[in-house]
Amino acid sequence: MSRQEQLLQRARSSFQAGKSKAVEHRLQQLHRLMDLLTERRKDICEALRLDLGKSQHGTELFEILVVEGEIQLALEKLSEWACPRPVEKSLLTLSAEAYVQPEPLGVVLIIGAWNYPWAVTLLPLVGAIAAGNAAVIKPSEVSCGSASVMEKFLPQYLDPDLYPVVTGGVSETQELLKLRFDHIFYTGSTAVGRLVMEAAARHLTPVTLELGGKSPCYIDRKCDLSVACRRITWGKFVNCGQTCIAPDYILCEPSIQSQVVDEVIKCIKEFYTDEPRTCEDYGRIVNQQHYRRIMALMEGSAVAYGGDADQSSCYIGPTVLKDVTAESKVMKEEIFGPVLPIITVSGLDQAIQFVNEREKPLVVYVFSNCKKVIRRVQDETSSGALLANDCLVHFTIPALPFGGVGHSGMGCYRGRHTFDCLSHLRSCLIKPLSMEAVNNMRYPPHTANKFNHTLHVNAHFDLLYPLVRHHTLLPVQRTTRNS
Repeated sequence: MSRQEQLLQRARSSFQAGKSKAVEHRLQQLHRLMDLLTERRKDICEALRLDLGKSQHGTELFEILVVEGEIQLALEKLSEWACPRPVEKSLLTLSAEAYVQPEPLGVVLIIGAWNYPWAVTLLPLVGAIAAGNAAVIKPSEVSCGSASVMEKFLPQYLDPDLYPVVTGGVSETQELLKLRFDHIFYTGSTAVGRLVMEAAARHLTPVTLELGGKSPCYIDRKCDLSVACRRITWGKFVNCGQTCIAPDYILCEPSIQSQVVDEVIKCIKEFYTDEPRTCEDYGRIVNQQHYRRIMALMEGSAVAYGGDADQSSCYIGPTVLKDVTAESKVMKEEIFGPVLPIITVSGLDQAIQFVNEREKPLVVYVFSNCKKVIRRVQDETSSGALLANDCLVHFTIPALPFGGVGHSGMGCYRGRHTFDCLSHLRSCLIKPLSMEAVNNMRYPPHTANKFNHTLHVNAHFDLLYPLVRHHTLLPVQRTTRNS
């Protein structure tokens, strides 16, 4: 038996023994996860500095605070999320209890990504714990410093039987995917997402795939270009462009392209100085392989600004490309780096057509003062999310489900959405053995008189139902099996 099989077997045995199901245990584990983030902050910051050149402030803002907020929300709302959820009833079930009971799925496999290795690995883990599951955590081997810190410290803070960590590369991940889990939560590329889904299909295991794609950003010529470009520049170059929801390219009319370029350059210099290479807030490409990939994407395009690079340190400066076309090499795949192409279109109609001719992105950005423009983009395109007049910040709202559609992913998470994603929402109907006369209308023999009587009763029920609806939808007075 491989190590992966042993860890899965141990996690499943612990789950079946009921260790993870009690609400008190879930809360205790969430508190311990919060302790990890508090007590091992220096280790986390140092790992991210080595992995991606992230500053301490960048780590706090984009990795730690978002997870702490998620944990705090789960601690405050868990009792509410785990409670039975009453539903409306019919005439035949008026005297019964009808509700949806969230149940843990079992053992969840969480495969993290390297660009935000703590946030995108621990956010689904918070939901898995809150929902009462066990989880096998597989951090990305690309961000090896963070993976090492997770492997060392997570078992010290969380139940090591319920939440084991598996490190390693492709072969270790492939071994995990051969095993049967109750849900697989994967964050990464579309290409690998296909392999994960194919492996899961062999066991009929449901999946959540948080992928990516080329997220477009349309700038209306009548909007405040200074503010728009400031927000776009921040969204594009944070984490050195290695963000799945970063604006991948700009669509704008030719008449404003030069002004857009000038405003973006001005913001780059404001955020990262004239020498981003020496700026603490500007990171590095994760490894040599991705460095070469990004540099190759720029071939054949006109550089309006930047383009400086140093392979030995995996540094690529903030770069703006102008007069890019649909046939340009940089438009053939998700950039996932600090390169911002600008494509000119004749107007909103052509911009919408351009977006719709491609795979559905993780997010569509639109900058405009006109509500009609925003509404058209919302109504005439499809994407995981739509964000008007800003970048990235929709991810900070846990009430908004975060996820893709089509090639950008399936399923969603954040806050209660993660809890529901990693729960089985079980339909429950508890009827008494009394009031049998009400059931006579459904029993054979079926006659015209019985049918007409049923219609008559239903008509009266429709009139009376609003009067009793409030009473029948009161919270179910039950103590759940998991509390």
